[in-house]
This record gives sequence, structure tokens and C-alpha cells, in this order.
Amino acid sequence: MSVAELLPATAAHPHARAVLGSALPPEGAPSHAYLFHGPAGAGKRETALALAAVLLAEGSADPRDAARRATAAVHPDLTWVRPSGAAEMLVADIDQPVVAAATRTPFESSRRVFVIERAETMNDATANRMLKTLEEPPPFAHLVLLTDRLGDVLATIRSRCQLVRFEAPTVAVLAQRLGRHGVGDQAADACARLALGDGERASELALGDGPALRHGAEAFARAALHGRTGERPWVALLERAGERGAAAATHVEERVAADLPFLPRKDQARAKREGSEAAKRSGRRARTDALDQALLLVGLWFRDVAVVADGARELAHASDRLEALEEDAAALRDSHPARAAVAYVDETRAALRLVNATEELALEALAYRLERTLRP
Repeated sequence: MSVAELLPATAAHPHARAVLGSALPPEGAPSHAYLFHGPAGAGKRETALALAAVLLAEGSADPRDAARRATAAVHPDLTWVRPSGAAEMLVADIDQPVVAAATRTPFESSRRVFVIERAETMNDATANRMLKTLEEPPPFAHLVLLTDRLGDVLATIRSRCQLVRFEAPTVAVLAQRLGRHGVGDQAADACARLALGDGERASELALGDGPALRHGAEAFARAALHGRTGERPWVALLERAGERGAAAATHVEERVAADLPFLPRKDQARAKREGSEAAKRSGRRARTDALDQALLLVGLWFRDVAVVADGARELAHASDRLEALEEDAAALRDSHPARAAVAYVDETRAALRLVNATEELALEALAYRLERTLRP
């Protein structure tokens, strides 16, 4: 079978197709460690699953069944790891599931495959625990690390992996995907532009509570432009983020509850305790991500106001809100205050991610700072 048939998600990614195509068995020699990098929604996960299916099927008594189970992520020799920390990958996430497991021979295949998501969230302690496995893995072990932010992956990890690049999808491709989900042409074009090449973000903005998050971010930005900060527009953003956090926590709790009846009675109390902690971390992570996405949209609104003020309305990302953007641009003397506003939004995003600032105070302070900048 051809590379296109075995790894269909690499069709739009020539670098990934070239690197992985030359490594496919039986002629190829796959690397012990790959680092797939590129924007979310570019096909990294799909390719990781497809690659695992190819590697685990080779030499199997029933290659087709082995590939099917690997593609469904239920093969015993495939381990899929996601960070459980609120903002980082914990040592426990990779200690037994990867480091220890990589020393044990496969259950039924001739190989074991480990896929690790969000490699950029590894801190020094987690990375140090991984180094020996990356440097001297057993011949049957293959690790595939995934990241949306290559620059944030520790150099000690990055240098020990073969890099595989996935390109950002075009606006047209993203809009077409959204159209297949029933999103209207104008909204699909705008969400595709606002996603900045991130396929997952495009879907989040166009579907579910995405339109409500967009509306809240726009209201936050426009309140500063039109002197309505006293209406406390940040409250809506906090509510949206809180709802996403609660939904994520509930999802983990339900999954833990579903697994409990299958555990020995002596292990159930520990599983419930660990599940409760995992649910809290998942909720915090989802809430933080939602706030960051909302502030990204606020910054993009000011960016759009600036380009409209400069006479380049065709460059606006929120292409379905041009009238509102023109109204906001008309309220400014020139584009400089809007560009300054983008920098202030970025500062707040960094503070919420890195300094663990109080969310409501940070958003309130940002709102009044923006109003002072835009309406001196």
C-alpha cells in the first residue's frame, strides 16, 4: 500500500509524508522517537494513530485486525498519554505508562508504540524522567510526541526526536470543513480566519458555545471602545469559561464512575479519590483555555479595528462583522490606540497563563486600561 493509503492525513503535509513514508515497514526503518509539530487540527493525532496501526500490524498473525484495533486506540501495545495536570504534564503521567512500560516486551505485537500529547507541557522534572527512554529505548519501542507549540518544547526533548512538520490548513480548507457541519458561509469564513490556522479552534468557535464566546469577547472589546466598561463585560467571559470548566470536570467524573464497577473493591476508593483530583485539574485547564481563547478573540478584534482604520478591511479576520468594525474604527483618530490595545491583551493572557493571576481582577484591570487607552 502507498503512503497516501496508509497515512491519509499526511496528504496536505509534504514534509510529514516524506519523513514517515521512508520509514514505513517492511523496507523502511522507523525512528525510535518522533516529534509531530504543527497547529491543532492539522492531522497530527490521526497520523499518529495511522502510524501506530502500521507499526503494530507488521508481523501480526492478523495484520488487518491489529491495525483496526490500533486505529481505534484499543490495541494492548499502544499507549496514549495526555497530561493530567491543570497546566503541565506530571511525572506520574509518563513514569509507569511510558518509562516503565517501555522496558517490558510487547503483549502481542513485535513493537510497542507510545503517543504523548501536548509535549510542550513537560516541565524539567518530567523531561528528565523521559531522557533515558528517549536516548536508549529498547529496539521494539517507538515514541510519538505531539505538540501545537514547538517553541515551548524543552530543547532536551526536541533534540532527541526526529521532527515531523504539519502545515497549517488554509482558510478555504477550514471554511469548507465547517460548511460540512452546517455552518453558514459568512460565519465559516470568519471562524476559519479567526482560528489562525488552528483547525480545532475553528470548530470550537463555530460550533457549540463558540458563537456565545465570540459574542462575549466582542462585547468586552467594544465596551472599552464605547465607554461601557462600567457594565462589567468581563462577567460574561468568566461565566462562559466557568461553564466549559464544569463540563470538562463532569466528563472526567462520569468516565471514572463508569470504570468503578470493573475495579476490585479494594481499589475503588483510591480510584475515586484520584478521579476527583483529575476532574478538578481538567476543569481548571478547560476554564483557563476558554479564557485564553476569549482574550485571543478580544485581541483579534482590536487588530481588525486597526486594519479597518488603516483602510485594509479585506484583511479583517471577523469578516462577518465588518459594519461593527467600521463603526469602531470611526471612533478612533487612527489605528495606534487599537494596536496598543492588542499588546495589553497579550500581556494579560501571559499573566493568566504564567503568573496565576486572579482572573476577575485581571480582566477588570484590563478593561479599564483598554478604555483609558482607546478613550483618553
